[in-house]
Amino acid sequence: MTDEEILDLYFSRSEAAISETQRLYGRLIRSVARGILRSDEAAEECENDTYLRAWNNIPPTRPQKLRAYLCRIARGLAFDRYDRDHAQKRGSACPLDELEQVLSAAGGAEDSLAERELTELLNGFLASLDRKSRVIFLRRYWFWDDVPEIALRMEMSESAVKTRLSRTMKKLRQKLNENGYV
Repeated sequence: MTDEEILDLYFSRSEAAISETQRLYGRLIRSVARGILRSDEAAEECENDTYLRAWNNIPPTRPQKLRAYLCRIARGLAFDRYDRDHAQKRGSACPLDELEQVLSAAGGAEDSLAERELTELLNGFLASLDRKSRVIFLRRYWFWDDVPEIALRMEMSESAVKTRLSRTMKKLRQKLNENGYV
């Protein structure tokens, strides 16, 4: 079944939309949530919450890319849960802390135009990276994979992954600086 057919099921309020979404994207949604939460049980709850959120938001929303829409919902829910679960443990470092150090220098995107411009800049930056650096960057800061997991997946040493991440962050700082965000 295609994304358009699944969206049509949502718009007709057919419960088959949930089962088709689960069949097509369940593993991906769980993977996104598990990468952030590090718990199969929490990832499963997040997956179910993602289906509920999609059910409640479609319609009126008709996403252009269902896969990206579901991943964004799952990430948001997983981050919310992570924040709730770790509210008392603020001393622990997470991948977003690393990325935040670079992006905080870009200042808050106070309006939607500034936010769109920063998003376009980041998308352009990611597109300019070689495939391996882009995958490593996304595995670390989108999927929250640990460096050892990335090293295993990419068949690299941990130090090589750390070096590549460090160089990528340096390039990102430079790009933000060149475009007046720092």
